Amino acid sequence: MKKAQSDTLGFVPQKDIVYNKLLPYADRLDEESNDILSKIKGNLGRAVQLREIWPGVLFWTRKLSTYMRLYGRKFSKEDHVLFIKLLYELVTIPKLEISMMQGLSRLLINLLKKRELLSREDLELPWRPLYELHDRILFSKTEHLGLNWFPNSVESVLKTLVKSCRPYFSDSATQEMLDEWRPLFCPFDVTMQRAISYFDLFLPTTLPPELHQKGFKLWFDELINLWMSVQNLPSWEVHLVNLFARLANDNIGYIDWDPYIPKIFTRILRSLNLPVGTSQMMVPRYVTNAYDISHVVLWVSSLLGGPSKQAQAQLSGLFNSITSFFHPSNHGRWLMKLMKLLQRLPASVVRRLHRERYRKPTWLTPIPDSHKLTEDDITDFVESMMQPVLLGMFSKTGSLDAAQALQNLALMRPELVIPPVLERTYPALETLTEPHQLTATLSCMIGVARSLVSGGQRFPEGPAHMLPLLMRALPGVDPNDFSKCMITFQFIATFVTLVPLVDCSSALHERSDLTEVEREMCSASAEFEDFVLQFMDRCFALIDSSTLEQTREETETEKMTHLESLVELGLSSTFSTILTQCSLDIFKVALEKVFNFATTNIFETRVSGRMVADMCRAASKCHPAESLKMFVPHCCNQINQIAANEEVFNEEELDKELMWNLQLLSEVTRVDGHKILPYRSDLVQILQLTLRLKCKQGYTLACNLLHHILRSSVLIYPTEYCSVPGGFHQPINDYMPIKDWGRPGDLWNLDIRWHVPSVEETSFAFYLLDLILQPELQRLQRFAQGEQDMNRDDVLQSLTIIQHCLLGAGGLMPPLKGEPIPELVHSMVNLDETTLYTGVAYDESRENYRDAICSVMRQLLHYILEHSEDDTKSLFSIIKIISDLMHFKGSHKHEFDSRWKSFNLVKKSMENRLHGRKQHIRALLIDRVMLQHELRKLTVEGCQYRSIHQELMRDLLRLSTSTYSQVRSRAQNVLFTALGTYNFCCRDLIPHILQFLNPDNGSVTQQQFKGALYCLLGNHSGVCLANLHDWDCIALTWPAVVRSGLSSAMSLEKPSIVRLFDDLADKIHRQYETIGIDFSIPGDCCDVAKRLMVTGNPFPKEPVVSEEEASEGLKRQDLKSSESVEKYKQLIGDLLGCLSNRNMPWKYEQISIGFLSLLLRDDQQLPPPAVSFFVKSLNHDSLYVRKVAISAVAGIMKQIKRPHKKVPVSPSELCEEKMPSGIIAGDRPDNQWLQYNSSNLPRTQQDWDRCVFVEKTHWGYYCWPRKLMMYAPLEEQPKQNLTRDEMTEREQIIFDHFSDPVFINQFIEFLSLEDRKGKDKFSPRRFCLFKGLFRNFSDAFLPVLQPHMERLVSDSHESKQRCVAEIISGLIRGCKHWSYTKVESLWELLCPLLRTALSNITVETYADWGTCIATACESRDPRKLHRLFEMLMESPVNGEGGSFVDACRLYVLQGGLAQQEWRVPELLHRLLQYLEPKLTQVYKNVRERIGSVLTYIFMIDVNLPNTQPTTSPRISDFTERILLQLKPLTVGDEEIQNHVVEENEVGEQDERTQAIKLLKTVLKWLIASAGRSFSTAVPEQIRLLPLLFKIAPVENDDSYDELKRDAKTCLSLMSQGLLYPEQIPMVLRALQEIAGSSSWHARYTVLTYLQIMVFYNLFTFMSDQKAVNDVRALVISLLEDEQLEVREMAATTLSGFLQCNFLSMDAPMQAHFEALCKTCLPKKRKRELGSIVDTIPSADLVRRHAGVLGLSACILSSPYDVPTWMPQLLMDLSAHLNDTQPIEMTVKKTLSNFRRTHHDNWQQHKQQFTDDQLLVLTDLLVSPCYYA
Repeated sequence: MKKAQSDTLGFVPQKDIVYNKLLPYADRLDEESNDILSKIKGNLGRAVQLREIWPGVLFWTRKLSTYMRLYGRKFSKEDHVLFIKLLYELVTIPKLEISMMQGLSRLLINLLKKRELLSREDLELPWRPLYELHDRILFSKTEHLGLNWFPNSVESVLKTLVKSCRPYFSDSATQEMLDEWRPLFCPFDVTMQRAISYFDLFLPTTLPPELHQKGFKLWFDELINLWMSVQNLPSWEVHLVNLFARLANDNIGYIDWDPYIPKIFTRILRSLNLPVGTSQMMVPRYVTNAYDISHVVLWVSSLLGGPSKQAQAQLSGLFNSITSFFHPSNHGRWLMKLMKLLQRLPASVVRRLHRERYRKPTWLTPIPDSHKLTEDDITDFVESMMQPVLLGMFSKTGSLDAAQALQNLALMRPELVIPPVLERTYPALETLTEPHQLTATLSCMIGVARSLVSGGQRFPEGPAHMLPLLMRALPGVDPNDFSKCMITFQFIATFVTLVPLVDCSSALHERSDLTEVEREMCSASAEFEDFVLQFMDRCFALIDSSTLEQTREETETEKMTHLESLVELGLSSTFSTILTQCSLDIFKVALEKVFNFATTNIFETRVSGRMVADMCRAASKCHPAESLKMFVPHCCNQINQIAANEEVFNEEELDKELMWNLQLLSEVTRVDGHKILPYRSDLVQILQLTLRLKCKQGYTLACNLLHHILRSSVLIYPTEYCSVPGGFHQPINDYMPIKDWGRPGDLWNLDIRWHVPSVEETSFAFYLLDLILQPELQRLQRFAQGEQDMNRDDVLQSLTIIQHCLLGAGGLMPPLKGEPIPELVHSMVNLDETTLYTGVAYDESRENYRDAICSVMRQLLHYILEHSEDDTKSLFSIIKIISDLMHFKGSHKHEFDSRWKSFNLVKKSMENRLHGRKQHIRALLIDRVMLQHELRKLTVEGCQYRSIHQELMRDLLRLSTSTYSQVRSRAQNVLFTALGTYNFCCRDLIPHILQFLNPDNGSVTQQQFKGALYCLLGNHSGVCLANLHDWDCIALTWPAVVRSGLSSAMSLEKPSIVRLFDDLADKIHRQYETIGIDFSIPGDCCDVAKRLMVTGNPFPKEPVVSEEEASEGLKRQDLKSSESVEKYKQLIGDLLGCLSNRNMPWKYEQISIGFLSLLLRDDQQLPPPAVSFFVKSLNHDSLYVRKVAISAVAGIMKQIKRPHKKVPVSPSELCEEKMPSGIIAGDRPDNQWLQYNSSNLPRTQQDWDRCVFVEKTHWGYYCWPRKLMMYAPLEEQPKQNLTRDEMTEREQIIFDHFSDPVFINQFIEFLSLEDRKGKDKFSPRRFCLFKGLFRNFSDAFLPVLQPHMERLVSDSHESKQRCVAEIISGLIRGCKHWSYTKVESLWELLCPLLRTALSNITVETYADWGTCIATACESRDPRKLHRLFEMLMESPVNGEGGSFVDACRLYVLQGGLAQQEWRVPELLHRLLQYLEPKLTQVYKNVRERIGSVLTYIFMIDVNLPNTQPTTSPRISDFTERILLQLKPLTVGDEEIQNHVVEENEVGEQDERTQAIKLLKTVLKWLIASAGRSFSTAVPEQIRLLPLLFKIAPVENDDSYDELKRDAKTCLSLMSQGLLYPEQIPMVLRALQEIAGSSSWHARYTVLTYLQIMVFYNLFTFMSDQKAVNDVRALVISLLEDEQLEVREMAATTLSGFLQCNFLSMDAPMQAHFEALCKTCLPKKRKRELGSIVDTIPSADLVRRHAGVLGLSACILSSPYDVPTWMPQLLMDLSAHLNDTQPIEMTVKKTLSNFRRTHHDNWQQHKQQFTDDQLLVLTDLLVSPCYYA
C-alpha cells in the first residue's frame, strides 16, 4: 500500500489521514494534495525570501495548517524537517508581533505533535531562543507599566511550544540549562519559583540511555534531595513534582525510585488535603499549592512494576487508607480531587500497557523487559482499585468518573471488574424507588459494554449477560422520568451497536462444533425478536403519553420543549440502531408493526407525530426498497383522496389526516436517492398538489418533502452502518453472527456502500428545480419589478420554497461568480484560493440556479426595503437565503460541529485504549469517513473576495442598519460569518460602516447608528472590526468611534447606546494586543526558505527569488516598517485632535484617553504632544483620567529612561576567597562580602566608590553565575542633573511641569484625596511614577516636594500618610544611581521624616508603611540602605505611643528585613537579642507581631541539601534558651492558668507568671511559622510538646482563653507536619512519656495528635515496623485508661487506624480483647443508704470495658462492608448488652452505628451471617416494642 502510494506521490508520506483513502473519490486526492503542497512550499518559500511577513507568510502558513487538517502530515521527512526549522526561525524573531508569534507557534506545535515521526537524528533545535522568548514575554519588564499588551492565551501556547520542542534539544542542553538557572536557586526568593518552573518546562527527559550521563543524572540527586527536604509546600514544589513525574514516565526502568517511594506516597496523601481527626485546622497554603492530580497519576503509573513491587504495595495502602472517603455519604471540597485520581489512574496505566505491548516501537527509549508490567502486576493494580471505584459509582459528583475508570479497568481484567458491576446492576434494574442507583449503574455498564460483549478468554461468560440486561432495561423507557429514559436509550443503543440481532437458534441443530458458551448464546438469541417488539411497544406507550393534547395547556407553545427534543433524538437514534443491527426476518416483523401503528392512528405533527415519523424514517433508511413499497403508495393515496376536495387548498387550518400523511411521507423519503426514483411521478404529483396549500404548516411540510427528495438525490453519503460489512443476510450454515459480537470494524476492509448521485438522479433533481423553482423565481422577479401584486403570505410562501430548493440542491449549484476585487492588499506573492474536489462535477451546460436566486433575491430585497420594510418575516427568510447562497454547499457548519462533538463522545465511551490502532466499531469508522468528506466541503480558508460578495455584503450591511432590531441582529450574524470567510474584505467594508458614525453625515437615524456600532462590536466568536490588529484599520476605526460622540444620532440619554459604547471600549481593552511596528525577517530564515524551494517532491513550480526581487522585498520591508511608525503617530495625532474639541461629551473623552493609554509601547517613544497631554492630565478633574494618566506617565518615564551601562564581571575577582568546587549553598566565605556588616559600611565617598553593590538578593546564595552583570563605574554612566538645554523634548515637558510649584501643589492635593474610604491601598502605579521621576531626573524635584512631604508626614489622615509613603518608597528606589553626596543628603532628609511617620502610625496606615518600606528595600543591596536599617533598628519596642505603635514598628521593620532574606544575619542577630527580653510582652497585638517577626528571623535557618549551617539566628539555640525560662511551668503538676494583667501591678512578677507570658508569645511564633517556613524544626518542637499537651483543652469550646486556644491550634498544626524516618522514634518517645502523665487531658490529646500525625505521615510510618508496633502498643494501653473519655478516644483512634489499614485486625489482637471482655466484675456490695457512692471504677470494670471498646473499634472500622470476622465479634459484643454502665452504653452505641452504616446494602451484607446469628442480630437491632 505504502509502496504504491509513494510511486504516485513521488515521496513517502510521514503520516497521512487514512480516512481519505476510503472516500468515494479517493483516487483523485493524491494529485490534488501534491498540487496544494507544491504551491505551499513555493509560495511560503518565496514569501520569506521576499521578507513579506504579512500577508504572504501568514497567508501561506495558514494554508499549511489547513492542509494538515485535510491530509494529515502528508509530506516527506525532508519537507517536515524544513517546515519545522523555518517556523522555528520565524517564531523566534525577537521583534515579531505577538499575535503572529502565537499563530505560527500553534502551527509549529502541530508539526511537532507526533514526535515518533522525527527522531533526534533527524532534527535538533536550540533551546536558548525559546528561553529568551519565554523570558521576554512571561517575565516582561514592561508589561506592568502598560508598555506591552499580551493576549491571555500566550502563556499556555508558549508552554506547549516548549513541551513540543523539548525532545529535540541538543545533548549538551541539560548542562547549559543548569549553568543558566542554578544561580537563581534561593529558596527565600521569587527567583526560586522561576528557576524550578524553567527546569520543569525545559529539561529534556527523553534522552537515550547512553546519554543519561549528560541528561537527568546531572540533576536528579540534587533536585530529589531538595524535594525531600522541603516541608511546607512552597509554591515551587508543584513544579518539582511535575518534573519528576515526567522523568519517571520517560525513563521507566532506568531510575531506582525504591528508596523514595514511601516518601512519595506520603506526600501524595498529604497533598489530597483529607480531613482527619476531630478538630482540624488547615494550613491555607496546603490548599492552594496542592499537587496537580494528572502529574501525580503519571508518576504513580510509572513507578508500578519492576522487580521490587514496592510501589504497588504502597498504592494499595494508599487506596485502603482513603477508600472510606469515596463512600457517597462523605462529601467535601477534597472529593473532586479523589474522583479525578480515580478516573485518571486506570487510564494512565492502560496507556502505559499500550506503550509496552501494542505500540509500534519508535526512536523513543523502550521500557526494559525487567520493568514491564507483568500479568500479576496488572491483577494487583486492578484489585487495589476496585473497592474505591465501586464506591465511587454512586458519588455525589456523578458516576462519570467511575464509569471511565471501570471502562479502562475492564480492558485489563474484565473477569475482576465486570461481575461486581453486574451484581450492582441487576438489583438496580429491579428497584423502582432509587432512580439514581439505576442511572449510575447503567452508565457504568455502558463503559464496560465492549469488554462484556466480546467475552474473550478472560471472561467467556460475559456475552451471556447481554440479553437478560437488555430485557430488564426495557422498563426504563418511562415517560415520567426523563433522565432514566435517556440513560436507558443510551444503554440499549450501546449494546445493540456491538451485537448483530440475528436469531441463531437454528444453528443448535445444524452445527456440532459449538462451545458451551456459544450454545448458550445461540439459544438466547432466539429472544432478540421478542426484545425488539417489546421495545417498540414501550416506545409507542412513550409516544402516546407525549402528544400535545396531553402535555400542554391551551395557551402554551406548540414547539417541542428542549427535553422532548432530547427524548425524540434518543428514541429515533436507538430505534435506528436496533433496526440497522437486525436480521431481515426481524426487520420485516418490526416494519409491519411500525407501519400499522403509523397508519391506523393520526398524530398531531408537532411532538408525537415527529417521534412516530422518526421511527418510520429509521425503518425506511435501513431497507429502503421494502419500506417505501409500503409507505409511499399508502400516503400518496390518502393525500390524493383528501385533496380531491377543492376547498382544502384555501383552508387556514388543514385536515389533521392530510397533515399527518404529508409529514410521514416527508420523513420516509429521507433515504438512498436511488430507491426513490421508481416513485418519482407519484411524488412530483403530490408536490405539485401540496406546495400551493394556503396553510403555512401544510406548505412547510411539503417544502420539507421537496428538500428531502432533493438532498437524497444529490449528496454523497454512506447508505448503511451495520457492525459487519455486507449485513447479516447470509444463511446460518456459512456465517455465525455470534462470532461477531463486539467485533471492531476493520479499517482496511470497511467496504463502505456510498451513495454517489447517478446521472438519472441528477437530471431528476434538475427536472424538479425547473418545474418548481423556476416559476417561483419568475413570480418574485415580476413582483420586485412592480409588474405583479402579491400579498405578504404569498411572498413568504415563495421564499420558503426557494429556500428549501437551495437547501436540497445546494450541492449541485456551483459557487457564485464574479470578478475578484483588485488591490485591497498589496502582495508580491500569489494569494489564490485553493479549490477542493468534493465528488461533484458541476454541469456548466445547465443554468446556475445559485446566480439566478442571487439576482432575484437582491432585487426583491431592495423592493421590500423601499416599499414595505415592516415585512420582517420575508426579510428573515431573505437573510437566511443570502447566507446559504454564500456558504452552503450541502452541509452547515454548526451541524458539522455538533456531529464532530457527538462522534468524539461516542468514540470515547466505547474505545479500546489498550490495543489502540483505531479499533473502533464499524459504524463509528464510517461516520468518521463521512465527517472527513463534510470537512472537505466546509473548508473555505482564504476564499477570494469577488464583486458579487461585495454586493451581498453591502446588502447585509444595509439590513444590519435597518429599522427593526431583530432583522438587524440576524443580518449582523450572517455578516460576521462572511467577514471571516473572504480574504481582506474587512478593509473594504469598514469605511462603509464608519459612514454611519460620521458626525458630518446628518441623515443618520438612531437605528442605523446602533446597527453600525454593533457591526463594529462583532459577536463573541468572530472578528471584532473595531480591533483588527492592523494599523490601517485601527487608524480608521478608533478616531471614528471617538468622533461619533459629536454625531446627531448619538444620545447619552439612551441607556442602550451608552451600554454599547461601554461594551465596545471594554472589548477593545480586553482584546487589544500590541501591534507590531518592525516587520523585518532575518537572513537565517531566508536560507531555510531557499532550501524548502529546492528540496524533495513535490517540486514547487514557483521560480526561485531573483536578486532584484529580493532587494525589492528588502525595500518593501523597510518601507512597511516606516509606514507603520507614521500610521502610529498619525493615530495618536487624530485621537489628540478629538480630545482638543471642546464639544466632545465626557464619555468620549474618557474612551479616547483609554485608547491612547493602549498605544504606549516599549519600542517607540510616545510623541511629545501626547507626553504633554498625559502630564497635564495628572491634574484633570476626573478621577478616571487621573488614574490613566498616572499609569501612562509611569510608562513614559520608562520609555525615556537613559540606559545604564553594564559590564560583565567574574564573581571570583570580587572576593578574595577561592570558589568552592562542588555545589555548596548558603553562607560561605566567598559570598560573605555581600552580607551586611556594620563595621564595614560605605560611610565615606571612597568606601562608596570602592564598594561593589549587588542589588538582586539571590546572586551568590546557591552558586555564582559564570558572568555577573554589574553597573559600570559612575563616570561611564549617563550624566546626572542635566541642564534644561541638555534634555530631550520629552524630558523638558516633564521637567517644566514638575518644577512648577503650582502644578505640584495641585498634583499632591489630588494624590492625597480619599478615593474609596477604607478600601484604598498603597498604589504600585504611583510608586512607579515617583520611582521613574527620581530615577530619570535624580534630585531635581526634591526642593519642590520637600515641604509637601514634611506637611503630609505630620498629618495623621490615612490618605495623606499613604501619599507620602508612596513618594518615599519611590524616592528610595529611584536613588539607585545617585552619587554618594546626593544619597547622603537624601537620608538626612528622610530619617527625620520616617521617625515622625512611625510615631504617627495608625490602624489604617500601618499596612501602607509596611508596604512602603518593603517596596523600598526590594532588590537593593542592604549596604546601600544602611541608614534606613539602622534607623528602623533603633528601638522598635520602646513603649512610646503605646503597644500598638510598637507592633507597627515591628511590622515595618519586618517588611524591610524580609526583603533582604539571607544578606543581613547581623541585623537579625541584633533584633533577636533585642527582642528576647521582651518576649514576655503583655499586649496581644505586640505578641502576635513578635511571633511573626520571629518566623522571619528564623526563616533562613533551613535544612536543605548541600547547604551550609546559616550564620543567621538558629532555632535550636533559641529553643534551648526558651526552655530554660519555661522550666517553672514544666515542673509542677498544677493547672496552668492564664495570667491576667492587673492595672496597678508594679515590680517583678514571679517566675511562673513571666513564663506564662513567654509561653503565649512562643505559641504565636509556632503558629505563624507553621505555614511559612520551609522546614520544621522537629527536634526542638518535640521538647515543647509536653507543655502544650498539658494546656490544650479537650472540648471544642471557643470560650477558652487565648492561651488554651493557641495551644490547641498549635498542636493541630504540628501534628500535620511532615516527619522523616529518623524523627519518628523521637516523637513517639515524647508521646509515650506524656501518655504516662497524670493529667487525663494530656493523655486524651495524645490520641488526637496521634491520629492526625499517623495519617499525614502514613507511608513513612508503615515502612518502619517498630514504629507501627509502638503506636499499636500505645493505643492499646490507653484503652485501659482509668478515665472514661480517654478510653473512648482510644477506641475511636484504634478504629481509625484499622480503617485506614495502618493496623490490621489479627488473631492475637482479637484474642486479647476477647480475654479482656471476660474479666469478671466484683459482685455489687450492698451499700448502706446514705453512704458515699463509690465513684472510682474498679480496675476490673476498666479492663472489661477496654475489651468491649476494642471489639467495638473493630466493628466500627469497616462501616461499609462485612469482613469474615465481624459476625463472631458482633455475637461476642451482644453478650455484654446488660453489663453495668459504661459498658452497656458502648454496646448500644456500637450496634446503632452498625445498623446505620450497613442499612443501605443490608441485602448483600445479610449473606455473611448464619441464620442463628441473624436471629440474634434482629433481636438486637430492632428496638423493643412498647405494646408487647
